[in-house]
Amino acid sequence: MSKKIVFLSGTRADFGKIKSLIQIIENKENFEPYVFVTGMHLIEKYGYTLIEIERCNFSNIYTFENQTSETTMDLTLAKTIEGFSGYIKNIKPDLIIVHGDRVEALAGAIVGSLNNILVAHIEGGEISGTIDGLIRHSVSKMSHIHYASNENARHRLLQMGEMKSSIKVIGSPDVDIMFSNELPSIDEVKKYYEIQYQSFGIVMLHPVTTEYGKMKEYVQNFVDALLEDSKDYVVIYPNNDLGSELILNEYKRLENNSRFRVIPSVRFEYFLTLLKKSKFIIGNSSAGIREAPYYSIPTINIGTRQKNRALHSHIINTNYNKEDILEALNSEFKSYNKDTKAFGTGNSSQLFLESLMDESLWGLNHQKQFVDL
Repeated sequence: MSKKIVFLSGTRADFGKIKSLIQIIENKENFEPYVFVTGMHLIEKYGYTLIEIERCNFSNIYTFENQTSETTMDLTLAKTIEGFSGYIKNIKPDLIIVHGDRVEALAGAIVGSLNNILVAHIEGGEISGTIDGLIRHSVSKMSHIHYASNENARHRLLQMGEMKSSIKVIGSPDVDIMFSNELPSIDEVKKYYEIQYQSFGIVMLHPVTTEYGKMKEYVQNFVDALLEDSKDYVVIYPNNDLGSELILNEYKRLENNSRFRVIPSVRFEYFLTLLKKSKFIIGNSSAGIREAPYYSIPTINIGTRQKNRALHSHIINTNYNKEDILEALNSEFKSYNKDTKAFGTGNSSQLFLESLMDESLWGLNHQKQFVDL
C-alpha cells in the first residue's frame, strides 16, 4: 500500500523549498502526495500564489484560508490548527512534512504529533532572528524526522536532544531548482514582469514581529534611503507577518517612480533568474543569506531578522539608519567565489526520496526520546 504524505505550504518561500520534493514522489507508485495550501498563497494582495502551485499539476491540492480579521500570529496559528486537523483526519496520512519557521509549519507539527502521525521538518536546526527562531526550534521538537540543510544544523538538532537516526542531511531543496537547466531566461522574466532595467538591485524587506513598535520608523528610513539613491530596483512585497501593512504603506511612495518596479510576488524560478542577474539584493530576506551566495550576488542585510545567519564576509550588515543604509549602497561590493557547499549540491530531492524508501524511517518510534549529550 502506498504511503500518504501531506506537504503543508503557507508562503511562496516555503513552496520553493518543498516543490522539488513533491515533484520527485508525484509519480512514484509507493507514495501518494497531498498538498495543503494556506496562508499567503490565498491572499490577492500578495499575488494569490496558489496559481503557481496549481501550475505544477499536482494530483491532490487542498486549500484552506487561515487568515483572521486580526493579524496576530497566535490567532493564525489557532485557525490553521483547526483547518489542518480536520484535513488530516479525512486524509489519514502516514507522514506530514513542514518547512522552516512559519506559524503554518508549527500548526502542522502540532496537529501531526498530537494525532500520533509522523512529522518531518525541513531545515530545522537553523538559526533565525526574532520570533522565527523560537518557532523553528519548536517545530523541530514537535517533529520526528529532520531533513537538515548542513552539518551545522545537524549538530544543533543533536544539541536539542534529537536522535542521530532521525536526522538526514539533504541540503536545501531549493538548490535543486537553482541548479536546474530549466530556469527562464532574463529576457522572459523581464517581459513577464514588465521590468525595463538593464542593471538593478532587488529589494526584499520583511516585518520583524518582535520590533513591531519600531517598524514604521525603520521602513521610513529604508524607503528614504532608496529614494535618495540613484539605482534601479525590483521591489518585491514582504510576507504577511504583523507589520507588513507598514511596509506596504511606505512602498506607496515608490509608485510612479521610474526607478522602482514594485511586484506583489514573483514565481520562484523567475525570482532565481532575477537574483542571478541582479547587481545585489538588499533587505532582510533569507534569500540574501541562502540563495545569493550560490550566484555570487552581494547582499546588504539590514537589521536583526537574519541575526547570526548573516556572518559571511561578502554580506554587508547594517542598521535601519538612513545614512548607514546609503553608505552600504555606495560601498564597493567585494567579489567572491560562489558558495556551493553550505546548503547542498542540488540533489536534495534524490536524497529525500532515498530516505523515504528506507523502511527504518517508517519504523521510527512515534514516542520521541530526548538524547542527552
